[in-house]
Amino acid sequence: MTKATDSPQPPEALARWYTRYSSPVGVLYIAARANAIVGIWYEDQAHFPLPHELGGLIENPGAYLREHNTAEEEEPTEEYAAAQLLSRAEVELSEYFERKRTSFTLPLDPEGTDFQLIVWEHLKTVPAGYTTTYGEISRAVGPGAPAQAVGQAVGRNKVSIMIPCHRVIGADGSLTGYAGGVERKQFLLDLEEPEEVREARLF
Repeated sequence: MTKATDSPQPPEALARWYTRYSSPVGVLYIAARANAIVGIWYEDQAHFPLPHELGGLIENPGAYLREHNTAEEEEPTEEYAAAQLLSRAEVELSEYFERKRTSFTLPLDPEGTDFQLIVWEHLKTVPAGYTTTYGEISRAVGPGAPAQAVGQAVGRNKVSIMIPCHRVIGADGSLTGYAGGVERKQFLLDLEEPEEVREARLF
């Protein structure tokens, strides 16, 4: 078990690109390297990334892929590979907001401390339609992990929605904080509510 005071891992010396995706909860900034999504942020959230964490802008990944389509035998550039991931991210997020998807298939590789990465990895095990608490995460990631440190790691999550920190609530059932705001958190939890639960509330 690593300590919450572990220093951040040095950023990998790899280029990255980003796009802006308009969603029902506002504009999302999606960043990728050639091999993974490295961040999804709300444009007005706490802990918004520095410019070097975003990289170069690909305004429309789908159009970029059509314009720069390469022959199958050619090795794609890092920018092209990142654009493929950004395009797939837009598709999967659209399916999520349309209630056609409850989980994501893209490779994720956010940068963080060892402890943050452990917490973020655990968050990925919480399925849509369910919630967990800071205390439950603390007990799951190992003995000696204080709930306060868990809360800080959750709050620093760099891949909103796909690493579902919005599914973490207080022990009393309260929404508590969320980098994107509690209104967005409530929206996402309502969106993920199982259909049978939604129907039951109507009667």
